[in-house]
Amino acid sequence: MDALHEAVLARATPEELLRTPLPRTYRAAHLRVEDVAVFAGREDKDVRESLRVGDVPMPELAPDEVLVAMMASSINYNTVWSATFEPMPTFTFLKRLGRQGGYAARHDQPYHVIGSDGSGVVVRVGAGVRRWKVGDHVVLSGAYVDDQDPATHSDAMLSGTQLAWGFETNFGGLAHYGVVRASQLLPKPAHLTWEEASAITLCAGTSYRMLVGEHGARIKQGDIVLIWGAAGGLGLYALQLVKNAGGIPVGVVGSERKAEVLRRLGFEIVINRQEIGLGSGEQQSVVEAGKRLGRRIRQEVGEDPHVVFDPIGRSTFGISVFVARRGGAVVTCGSSTGYVHEFDNRYLWMHLKRIIGSHVANLQEKAECIRLFDLGHLMPMVSSVHPLDAVGEAARSVQNNEHIGKVAVLCMAPGRGLGVTDPDRRARIGEGRLLALERECGPVVT
Repeated sequence: MDALHEAVLARATPEELLRTPLPRTYRAAHLRVEDVAVFAGREDKDVRESLRVGDVPMPELAPDEVLVAMMASSINYNTVWSATFEPMPTFTFLKRLGRQGGYAARHDQPYHVIGSDGSGVVVRVGAGVRRWKVGDHVVLSGAYVDDQDPATHSDAMLSGTQLAWGFETNFGGLAHYGVVRASQLLPKPAHLTWEEASAITLCAGTSYRMLVGEHGARIKQGDIVLIWGAAGGLGLYALQLVKNAGGIPVGVVGSERKAEVLRRLGFEIVINRQEIGLGSGEQQSVVEAGKRLGRRIRQEVGEDPHVVFDPIGRSTFGISVFVARRGGAVVTCGSSTGYVHEFDNRYLWMHLKRIIGSHVANLQEKAECIRLFDLGHLMPMVSSVHPLDAVGEAARSVQNNEHIGKVAVLCMAPGRGLGVTDPDRRARIGEGRLLALERECGPVVT
């Protein structure tokens, strides 16, 4: 443990944090360029073999950047992509960024510190940072944007230079320290623990943009929303957002265990795709599968869905286009089962449906989403918490789709349940609501 790490854990004042020198190296979950071919010819690309935890050099801070002592982070599916070096090694992204020169050249390293979520304490700010100061408690957005790109000032996600922090950039969140642009920070909800706060920004913000924000489906009261992957991080936040908006969420999950957990959390309409022959491995046409799913949805709610929320991709997209009602919309991101989608265009063009592409969320959308956590309208969806040294096991559970909700990782935080600075608000919202998923899923890994 370095001196600054000790000072953060001792809740040192901002002045004390500034006087404490930066360490020359820090502990981080990272990939090594020499491991890129480790899975060649193998079907099971076990991320536990490629994810390393060890010391890496502390980078220089750019004028518009902030150094955050990472108290906790969480696993996203891009952690799995990174650690399997698919669809391409992330070192390709780092080289491309490094070619910009200047401070961007720091990112092109033979190691890649990954992680696109997190919560922590600001310990240094660059000379050009105005809105943040040492000692602030923050959550981190994974959207790494360039404020000198004109498109950023319309919608940062339209910028051709927008990158995913910790995936297309170096110095990500699964570490003791993270390097971020000031435009990635938002205040941490004061009633949440470090691990809870680390699991809300990327997935909840992405779901918010897809469903609620002006660039997404713009759901309204009474809308029926079909949610694929409803037991995952994106899906559980989507279920909450639809319910809060007065809509009718219909979740699809891959096992009866997950279906039962969601029903106990209060989401009444959950479909186990195994029950209707989806994902059984049998060859079937999209139309046949879509008809079975459509009948089940109409049995539950009496109508076809207005919106289909599809982060799954290749294995579900054709069905999504089919089951959406006339004039309905499919909103998509991520594509965890594959990027190349096939669908019958007759059901899109002749029935006047729409496909909406969505990517992460801009800072304003993230701020609107974080406000819902502050108000107690959204709950963090953490089911398990792992130490940094067990990041491989944490990522493996996501790789195998064994998890429910979000899998958190303690980085600098010495244990669970820390970081709450507004216990009164936490009490008003209710410990039972905040910990509902964890209690449904059993004991947390420590």
